[in-house]
Amino acid sequence: MDPLDSVAGQLHCCTIECDRYLSGHYTMAGLPQRYRTLPSTANRKPHSAFQSARPCIMRVCAAHSSLLRTIQQEVATKQQSAVEVTKAYLQQLNAVEEQVQCFITAKEEDALAQAAGVDEAIARGQPAGPLAGVPIAIKDNICTAGLRTTAGSKVLDSYLPPFDATAVARLRAAGAVLIGKTNMDEFGMGSTTENSAYKVTRNPWDPSRVPGGSSGGSAAAVAARQAAAALGSDTGGSIRQPAHFCGVVGLKPSYGRVSRYGLVAYGSSLDCIGPLTHSVEDAALLLNVISGADSMDATCSKEQVPDFTSGLIAAEQLDSSCLQGVRVGVIKQTMGEGVSAGVAAAVNGALQHLQQLGAQVKEVGCQGCHWAVKKTEVQQHGCYNALSVCVCQLHQANPAICGLMTALIRQQSPDWGLLMLPGSICLGFIPTILLCAECLPS
Repeated sequence: MDPLDSVAGQLHCCTIECDRYLSGHYTMAGLPQRYRTLPSTANRKPHSAFQSARPCIMRVCAAHSSLLRTIQQEVATKQQSAVEVTKAYLQQLNAVEEQVQCFITAKEEDALAQAAGVDEAIARGQPAGPLAGVPIAIKDNICTAGLRTTAGSKVLDSYLPPFDATAVARLRAAGAVLIGKTNMDEFGMGSTTENSAYKVTRNPWDPSRVPGGSSGGSAAAVAARQAAAALGSDTGGSIRQPAHFCGVVGLKPSYGRVSRYGLVAYGSSLDCIGPLTHSVEDAALLLNVISGADSMDATCSKEQVPDFTSGLIAAEQLDSSCLQGVRVGVIKQTMGEGVSAGVAAAVNGALQHLQQLGAQVKEVGCQGCHWAVKKTEVQQHGCYNALSVCVCQLHQANPAICGLMTALIRQQSPDWGLLMLPGSICLGFIPTILLCAECLPS
């Protein structure tokens, strides 16, 4: 197994999510109550995200936190039909789409036909797939047979792929319902989803703000409950960065873990298809389905796919010192000019909570950060697998800095840690966590 594939388990599935406020610009009246769980801030007074300095909240991935598992079990046991679930999500999609502008293409008839097929298969006694009846959105640079795939460009406005991308085919085989194609920066070249040839996607938490990019449509669709989960693509942060912006889980898998067949290429040596979901467990469930060897992609790994949910630890099984022995490095050069007060407060709040959980926090220096491009781009020294990670690109950087970053993220080290990159070398000036090795000097 790739050592990074189990990093969430090794770090006790700890995730950081910012304490933020719901903007009040959309409702979820169309969704059954059990499908519209919001963060704990949902009942607070509407407020623009990060306008006030609020600390981060540390949460752990509990075994019962899976929306995908809930939907699949209800459909499989006929508590709800796949058609009923799909109709609920389509109602939500239509109710908020004018405000958030997440979808380039959404064919209700096609989605309902897929859902009906799932129900018919279950009625015939066929076993329900692991994603039976789960509505999933697909980034519009991932090919879907007979469903327009534009990559956010008018150049491909009328392109109807004659085949499914391997990841899409595996979703269909697992019983998922493809609910539509999401907006993106044209050909993936952007970080805000403002560079689409079709529309500008808004952040559901605050429509005056961007959702990140280039998978902003997928991230925003999940955050707005227009889909239970989504696929995005990530070359240099295009899943992880919008996941941060929209308050969802985004994962760039190890290169080759998921087939690239059917993905409109940006940088083929870095491109990865990955999940955007509401929880770490859902990301693991989706990764279980789309991973695996593929004869159509020569770069696809032939390594056996583990059950990514097997390493997740329920919240009630964690003690108060679950991060004992983990070292957290804070790069002091990224906490100064250019970082807003709200972001700095969020990072400091997160660090305090990490300390309470037993982690060792230490400020470290990284002289020469000015050589780093302010862009979430992974080069050959980048980290290939992490939950919601933004990594700075070392563009013709000082060799000493390249060496330092390479040492920090070398995959063969068993000594995992956390590296906080709060802003100035990460696009959007957002708090970022990098899962890496040997974060602090000896």
